Amino acid sequence: MIEFNNVNKSYDQTHGAAKALDDVSLRIGRGELVVLIGASGSGKSTLLKMINRMEQPDTGSVRLDGQDIAQMAVRQLRLRMGYVIQSVGLFPHWTVARNIGVVPSMLGWPPQRITARVHELLSLFGLDPAIYGPRYPHQLSGGQQQRVGVARALAGDPEVLLMDEPFAALDPLIRTALQDEVKRIHQTSGKTIVMVTHDIDEALHLGTQIVLLEQGRIVQVGSPLALLSNPANDQVADFIGRSDVGIKLLSLQRAGSLARVQAPHGGPSLAASASLREAVSTLALHGCNTLNLLDETGAHAGVLHAADLFSRARSAAPLMGDERAPHV
Repeated sequence: MIEFNNVNKSYDQTHGAAKALDDVSLRIGRGELVVLIGASGSGKSTLLKMINRMEQPDTGSVRLDGQDIAQMAVRQLRLRMGYVIQSVGLFPHWTVARNIGVVPSMLGWPPQRITARVHELLSLFGLDPAIYGPRYPHQLSGGQQQRVGVARALAGDPEVLLMDEPFAALDPLIRTALQDEVKRIHQTSGKTIVMVTHDIDEALHLGTQIVLLEQGRIVQVGSPLALLSNPANDQVADFIGRSDVGIKLLSLQRAGSLARVQAPHGGPSLAASASLREAVSTLALHGCNTLNLLDETGAHAGVLHAADLFSRARSAAPLMGDERAPHV
């Protein structure tokens, strides 16, 4: 759906040109949630901004559905995309409802359809439309503002959602909750999402594909599983973190995948959708060997045994080594 073909970008510096992107080629498939990650100055934000022409390549091309975006009208291109940034950027003198409805208004939607869309999105993000719709941005918490920012980006039903470190300024609890909401929305809507972050755990949690950049070049592209189990080189292994790769691998797997079909045991419970990493934490916290698993309705869904979990952890690396990450 989105293709970068031999893209180069440099910025003028006092002592010569600094290369932000160096011959980058990348294909992002429809419906993917692709996370661009790397150290500061690696080129990830520049790459993202080229998708909606906030940045222009010096050479090379960017294509959307096979069409060179340089040949598209900027306004029409941007109306096809949602854009979320760290600072949110809500219009301070507009209500929440008007902020969310701005793009549908520009698209010429009738008022009733805009109102319905605003109510739908506020409800989707756990914000009561009757309470929050009439409020102004300064009357919201940081997490609520960020929810509204994402809702606004989705309001016009865009083909692509671009997110540039949207949760970096939030506290850990709110950040985790919003990550889960974005993941849920991606799974239910099937939208193509491209996101920039510097947080490897966030990338592993959200991405269907991860693109690791260093000094303007792509070092490796692959699924979270591929990067953890088969890093392209020592640089990738160091960036991911060598010391806790096993724990990160457990974070990619659900507790329900190891459920034994048994009646409930005495002891704590955990959602079957929780990760095996969360299961390890719960077992350690309660000093127990089993967890009762619950499905989305709260019904019993089997029992997780610590022995099964650690057996999976020991065998994970060799089993996962068969998945090869595409190197660029």
